[in-house]
Amino acid sequence: MKKQICILGSTGSIGTQALDVISQHSDLYEAYCLTANNRVQELAAQARKYHPAAVVIANEERYDELKDMLADQPDIKVYAGKDALDQIVESDSIDMVLTAMVGFAGLSPTIHAIKAHKKICLANKETLVVAGELIGQLAQQYHAPILPVDSEHSAIFQCIVGEDDNPIEKILLTASGGPFRLFSQEQIEKVTVTDALKHPTWDMGAKITIDSASMMNKGFEVMEAKWLFGIEADKIQVLVHPQSIVHSAVQFHDGAVKAQLGVPDMRLPIQYAFSFPKRLPLNGDRLDLFARPLEFFEPDLNKFRCLALAFEAIKRGGNMPCIVNAANEIVNEGFRHSKCSFPGMAHIIEQTMNKATFDSNPTYETYVQTDAEARSIATEIMNK
Repeated sequence: MKKQICILGSTGSIGTQALDVISQHSDLYEAYCLTANNRVQELAAQARKYHPAAVVIANEERYDELKDMLADQPDIKVYAGKDALDQIVESDSIDMVLTAMVGFAGLSPTIHAIKAHKKICLANKETLVVAGELIGQLAQQYHAPILPVDSEHSAIFQCIVGEDDNPIEKILLTASGGPFRLFSQEQIEKVTVTDALKHPTWDMGAKITIDSASMMNKGFEVMEAKWLFGIEADKIQVLVHPQSIVHSAVQFHDGAVKAQLGVPDMRLPIQYAFSFPKRLPLNGDRLDLFARPLEFFEPDLNKFRCLALAFEAIKRGGNMPCIVNAANEIVNEGFRHSKCSFPGMAHIIEQTMNKATFDSNPTYETYVQTDAEARSIATEIMNK
């Protein structure tokens, strides 16, 4: 029996690469459901190529358009709206859900998938950034395995497989440093959207590429690692590694360090999440260790204020990471549309952290309220 996969966010970078993995192993996997937020044409084209049982467009205003495009495909059910995303992941036919949606929007369908006992292949880091403790509790309660798809967290996972309960002394979380690693503070003041979207090693979506440039992405990944692996943030060290070859490493209490290396190719962690504990063949480039030196540097928290703010949010706990995530989603989009400067993103996030209502013991409802409040505050500050 082929494993049936639901891809939340199939038209994005992770989603399209996941479909490539499914194509390479069409004897093992099948796309049961594909979803997108707004990209109707891409979703329709994917539906024609992969013939899923269902497609969902989150933006209800695009439903008729998608329905018309697939009018000659009566076997493919077409749904729309956020509730449809929550419902489709609960389908009995689905074996695993790849959460590749961007931002807070991925939280609700992930919770519904967990409650339906689905295997979660987690690429939506904001789910754990915003509600890591809640997600961990639900995953245990409903016996839903969560396998990381982020390259760094997949690397950490691969390093601890077979280690049983051997104590971890430290996680070494690598970061490329983005396009502005060698920029002075003065240069960073003047960077443009075009500059920020030129990532030196990875080909990703626009939102995560900007987060990588600001290093907020790495702050989020520290939060994600904390909840995925049960390691306190002070035992997670960020290393700037420009070559993006060592995807992360784990140091054990005997001093031994295990690292996972490979070319920058997201299909590998996607496929490993699908196939674990097996490793399947994958077409693509292979690592040449003679091609370049491997370098490691400490991150500059003064230059990359977003990373410092993420560490502060971790220390404060409660709903503070949710506040930071919401504000970051606003300023990230704002920067891409020339509504704020690159350094301005950190200033707005910090002001939002100071103004939004703090809750040390949040519930799911708190997260929803916090997200809305922080977005409103960040938008107001940005538009002043």
